[in-house]
Amino acid sequence: MSGKVFLVGAGPGDPELITLKAIKALKLADVVLVDDLVNIAILEHCPQARLVHVGKRGGCKSTPQHFINRMLIALAEQGQLVVRLKGGDPFLFGRGGEEMLALLNAGIEYEVISGITSGIAVPASMGIPITHREFTHGVTMFTGHTQDGEPLNWRALVASKTTLVIYMGIKKVSEIVSDLLAAGMEHDTPAIAIQHGTLPEECCAAAPLAMLPMAVHEHKLDSPAIIVIGDVVHMANSKKLLATFNVAA
Repeated sequence: MSGKVFLVGAGPGDPELITLKAIKALKLADVVLVDDLVNIAILEHCPQARLVHVGKRGGCKSTPQHFINRMLIALAEQGQLVVRLKGGDPFLFGRGGEEMLALLNAGIEYEVISGITSGIAVPASMGIPITHREFTHGVTMFTGHTQDGEPLNWRALVASKTTLVIYMGIKKVSEIVSDLLAAGMEHDTPAIAIQHGTLPEECCAAAPLAMLPMAVHEHKLDSPAIIVIGDVVHMANSKKLLATFNVAA
């Protein structure tokens, strides 16, 4: 008897920013495998389920991905309805694609339920649209570290003239800024780092690009955080943030 696995995005942090379809899957679940970045308030939707915490966070001890894959397969083969609950969206730096392929190869039925990604929702919570036709023709999302350690094509990122949204980059903010400046990005490009976005404890540091590492250090920001770089940052709805640019400039 084979069960089913739902690969579910829990959204960016605010427990109300989860889809109705995700809540429906949680209410059906026998077992929920939960990531570290999932707001525990969301687990109120699955009081009947067995919870298994399989945290994965950069720089911390994490559950190996191959172990999670095997667990998903084993539980489904037992006839369980399993929810793999991830922060944000499972297919955007969430390793949902790896889990999908493992399930597919094992012949396990699965369904992907998208979530609101922090790269969109967190800037929006500050009044920053990551695309705005007066400022940019697009957005580029990337992670602050690559699996193989290979450097990113910084010149291509700068040449794209798109809004840059960086996941998992706060610990490498100095290196990222240095690489962007070396690739030709203007020193006074608006930039902001936002920690705990969409939550009551949300905090941020805004500055011209060259001064962003100093601002992050002064505000003692840490992960989880999103970095946004580009002219759209000027649209932040906080007068205090806008004043930061004027003073720093």
